[in-house]
Amino acid sequence: MSIEKTVKKTPQQQFRGGPGGGPGGRPGGPGGRPGGPGGRGGRQGDRPRRPRREPVVEVWEPKTILGKKVASGEITTMEEIYEKGLRIQEAGIIKKLLPDLKTEVIDVGLIQKMTPNGQSTRFKALVAAGNQNGWLGIGLGKSKQMRIAIEKANNAAFLNVSPIKLGCGSWECRCDQKHSVPFTVKGKGGSVTIEILPGPRGLGLVAGGKIRNLLKLAGVKDAWTHTNGSTATMNSTSKALLECLRQTFSQG
Repeated sequence: MSIEKTVKKTPQQQFRGGPGGGPGGRPGGPGGRPGGPGGRGGRQGDRPRRPRREPVVEVWEPKTILGKKVASGEITTMEEIYEKGLRIQEAGIIKKLLPDLKTEVIDVGLIQKMTPNGQSTRFKALVAAGNQNGWLGIGLGKSKQMRIAIEKANNAAFLNVSPIKLGCGSWECRCDQKHSVPFTVKGKGGSVTIEILPGPRGLGLVAGGKIRNLLKLAGVKDAWTHTNGSTATMNSTSKALLECLRQTFSQG
């Protein structure tokens, strides 16, 4: 008597099929899955890549009387604006007269507020603009999107650009080059107090990382700094530093 054994296949085995590709299974054979030899098949046909979108350059259209004079060429320098006591209300004026300004993001953070509808979250950005030759501005921007917050901070930094007088006020150096501040200046912003002392040529900037970057944007190469207060709060620290550097132009 011959006893026949019946082997029940699991659903997974029925789906896979045999080595040659049984009913209900995947087609077998050397080369793997159909579509590519030796492995998984690629996409059918080569799809053309999408062209990259070029950044759109916004053309500045002056809206104020001062902006129209700058665009027409009647006013060509920032000194003429300060001599006449005119007010700058457009960031395009600064970009036109100071094309070598560079922007740098100093600090970014979150603003969380509890409202009747729940917790709302926004972003804030602090941006500095300077040309490393006697001009510096700092601006703050807030928005629900980080990109828009940085754009607002850029415009605010351009509008807050102020002239800075450079010189050599160190008794150790006494040269005629513009590498430091002409005299000791002191400024305050919130709880932060910053004092900048002129240093000899070759000293460098004796300051913290973010304060050093701001001084470099202003064009100061050699100086000592002394700070008090919560310097981790960059909003107050940047205001104190900008007040310091503005005194070099107002007092000098």
